[in-house]
Amino acid sequence: MKVIGLIGEYNPFHNGHLYHIQQIKKKFPDAFLLLVLNGYFLQRGEISILTKEDKTKLALEYGIDLVLELPALFGTQSADIFAKNAIQILSFFQVTDIIFGSESNDIDTLLKLASLQLLPNFDEKVKTYLKTGINYPTAVSKAINSPKIINDPNDLLGISYAKIILKYNYSITLHTIQRTNSYHDINSQDTIVSASNIRTKLKKKENIDAFIPKGVASFIQPINYDLLFTLLKYKIMTTPDLSLFLTVDEGIDKRLKKFIQTSKNMEEFIFNVKTKRYTYNKIQRMIIHILLGITKTINHSSQIEYIHVLGFNQRGQKYLKKIQKQVQVPLQPISTSTIYEVEKKAAFLYDLVANTKAYEFEMRNKPVIHVEN
Repeated sequence: MKVIGLIGEYNPFHNGHLYHIQQIKKKFPDAFLLLVLNGYFLQRGEISILTKEDKTKLALEYGIDLVLELPALFGTQSADIFAKNAIQILSFFQVTDIIFGSESNDIDTLLKLASLQLLPNFDEKVKTYLKTGINYPTAVSKAINSPKIINDPNDLLGISYAKIILKYNYSITLHTIQRTNSYHDINSQDTIVSASNIRTKLKKKENIDAFIPKGVASFIQPINYDLLFTLLKYKIMTTPDLSLFLTVDEGIDKRLKKFIQTSKNMEEFIFNVKTKRYTYNKIQRMIIHILLGITKTINHSSQIEYIHVLGFNQRGQKYLKKIQKQVQVPLQPISTSTIYEVEKKAAFLYDLVANTKAYEFEMRNKPVIHVEN
């Protein structure tokens, strides 16, 4: 039996995610589907418009067998850190394959680019090019002497998945499914559109029923960005040394202090702070690290210490019982873990800005059990 891993954020769960699951089932009818799910705050620094609990319910409803948590500490970082920890979790559960959506649908090229990025001095070369003021994708292409610049989000994540599998010699095969839409297209009215397109439509108060499976709309949470900005302003203005926080370095702390006082809202603040080197997404992640108190010290000493089982169906429960003794870490949060402390902070902050019961879900610590009709 193939154990197939998926890595998702589901912000929100939409027709493209359902298509992804359906295509996997079509290609591998008897496969076991295991999802590593990012929760409240996401890889690009965005805030999820679905709670972790509701995303788990939807994943199980639409075909996933077992859902595991990607902790907020790792889920709010760069693609490489995000990929490293998600794949490590999948490896603990003996996943044989990972299937992800891809703009290029060219796994051979993605694997080749990943192998080039593992060559000696790659990181140093990228840093050198970044200092010239170019963005990260361009710096990467120059560092590996590639004329092609990969700037599509799923392909970039795919390269990170490939790098981790190659670097740590995981016995996992990567597959792609052709992505049928562009992340950057926020106007399309096709049945399958990107999550960013759907979130844009929500901001415009447009109906999104055509783009999401049945039942998703009732789970969507409005986010209070004015309150989030107020909390951020307090945190920045009352913290003497912002450089303690993860991703706050090289003088960006001064820009944060300067523009938090003159900006009227979060959008204006990010626009004022960003530079060629500090992109919109990087600043969004930085903001989450500041709000959650994620310091460089915390991050440096952290690794997967436990795996939080978020939910399962009957098939997932059977697999869990079969494999639990082989998993190398505990299958529940460790109360003294720094990772768990960050997760609880994330849930509490999410409750404040989304008016949910996320913290209660974390403290209850009971998996969602999906009973099929």
